[in-house]
Amino acid sequence: MIAIPAIDLREGACVQLVGGSYAEERVRLDDPVAVAREWVRLGFRRLHVVDLDAATGRGSNIGVIRSILRETMFDEIQVGGGVRDEYVVEMLLDAGATRVVVGTRALQDQGWLAGMANSFPALILVAADVRGRQMVTHGWERALPGTASDRVKEMDGLPLAGVMVTAVHREGRMEGPDYHLVEEMVEATMLPITASGGIGQPYHLRELADRGVASAVLGMALYTGALDPRSTAAEFGS
Repeated sequence: MIAIPAIDLREGACVQLVGGSYAEERVRLDDPVAVAREWVRLGFRRLHVVDLDAATGRGSNIGVIRSILRETMFDEIQVGGGVRDEYVVEMLLDAGATRVVVGTRALQDQGWLAGMANSFPALILVAADVRGRQMVTHGWERALPGTASDRVKEMDGLPLAGVMVTAVHREGRMEGPDYHLVEEMVEATMLPITASGGIGQPYHLRELADRGVASAVLGMALYTGALDPRSTAAEFGS
């Protein structure tokens, strides 16, 4: 399993939120490019970048994203947040993103997701943000009907890069992943599953690996030092 540090962008800064709440910002670093360079220096080879402002309709951090793509030396960088049309997918790929993460529209419009997956095979990663057992969209503000596992089953057969499952109710708390949710998702699809939310200890990563998770996105635990970045990169960085 591969551990991937996250850079969540808000108002041009790198931030970490608790429980998906904009009112609970716990980390703010003013130079996201410097943060990305530090993750490279510590041994990570992949990066996850999310434009929180674009995801919630508050603005855009595309200039910062372009700088990260241009000025850092990761093997792979996946970028998402507010990606709702083909133009943005093409723009991010042309700018150097290895994969593009799609969320709200992909979950609401199966036809659009199928079109994107077939137009950009193995380059589209679906962000399935889950609170309880329901997927949530528009920056975690709206719940979709049905269970998350049933919605993921509907994606099987599409040429996607995988599904990123974020347990929003665990996000930023470092109290442990939602293992039951992860197990349901792994069982629901043959697509690779990326887990996020609640990771705070090395054994959390090992238990996710034992449950068949392909990769894990790390946020608060790395930024607060709960996980040692260098040792985490050495064990799970590639």
